Amino acid sequence: NEKITMQNLNDRLASYLDKVRALEEANSDLEVKIRDWYQKQAPTSPARDYSNYYKIIEDLRDKILAATIDNSRVILEIDNARLAADDFRLKYENELFLRQSVESDINGLRRVLDELTLSRADLEMQIETLKEELAYLKKNHEEEMKEYSNQLSGTVNVEMDAAPGIDLTRILSEMREQYEALAEKNRKDAEAWFFTQTDELNREVATHTQQIQTSKSEITELRRTVQGLEIELQSQLSMKAGLEANLRDTEGRYCAQLAQIQALITSVEEQLSELRCDMERQNQEYRMLMDIKSRLEQEIATYRQLLEGQDSQYVTLFIPPTASFGSGGRVRISTEDEGRSGSTRDRRFP
Repeated sequence: NEKITMQNLNDRLASYLDKVRALEEANSDLEVKIRDWYQKQAPTSPARDYSNYYKIIEDLRDKILAATIDNSRVILEIDNARLAADDFRLKYENELFLRQSVESDINGLRRVLDELTLSRADLEMQIETLKEELAYLKKNHEEEMKEYSNQLSGTVNVEMDAAPGIDLTRILSEMREQYEALAEKNRKDAEAWFFTQTDELNREVATHTQQIQTSKSEITELRRTVQGLEIELQSQLSMKAGLEANLRDTEGRYCAQLAQIQALITSVEEQLSELRCDMERQNQEYRMLMDIKSRLEQEIATYRQLLEGQDSQYVTLFIPPTASFGSGGRVRISTEDEGRSGSTRDRRFP
């Protein structure tokens, strides 16, 4: 029974020693892997040197900030251009309304001018009629005067010895003077009225002509202003379209750069997550191995105590360092009996 127990203990010891050796080798491999991983992940490692990426990211951030500022400036310019276009449109509408008002006034003045022209023609016709009437009255007056003269010359010889009568010559002279005075007065009144109407018409024509010239000048100036405003509006619209196209290009370009940076950041974060998971798993395995090692050491210590508590006359077991591993997974154990020479046995452990 003691031999079987010793054999079982030796088998268990050999198994524990194999496990310890395997665990130490695995621990060494893990330490080497961890050391290599830390060397690769170190900031000084050329394979994991992200300093260039940091600089690129910082430059891209600066460019994004500058692009954001440029976009804000472009949006502000677009708003200003839109407001300016609205102002120009309002000015154009006001100037168009003024132009239409001036054109309506000009049309009214043209109608007034036509009426004045017709009135002038009527007045000229009336003046010609009055002149004809005046000539006709003069002619009739001269004929009547001749008739009165002939009558007076014929009656003077007949009534020479008659009683003194009415002085027809004086009466005719007075009548002639009265007619001449009346005709002269009518002529002067007609001429005065004609000249007054003519001067008034000339003044009105000059005034309306000046107003027409002023209105034409204003219309010409308004047309120039409208053309200038239309050109300015077209230029503002073209600038707005160009700025919007530039804004779209800038947004597309920086969105693509942001997508690339985001993909790079996501990839780096995934690598870091994988590394953390790998480190956590390796730490857990390392703790498990250390736990197994500590339990094996406790069992070895217990086994040593059991061996030391046995009766030394039966068997003396030399535990390592005298225990040696042979080839093929064998452990060579030296034993000695009291009064006999020592013997050496080889035991194969699984």
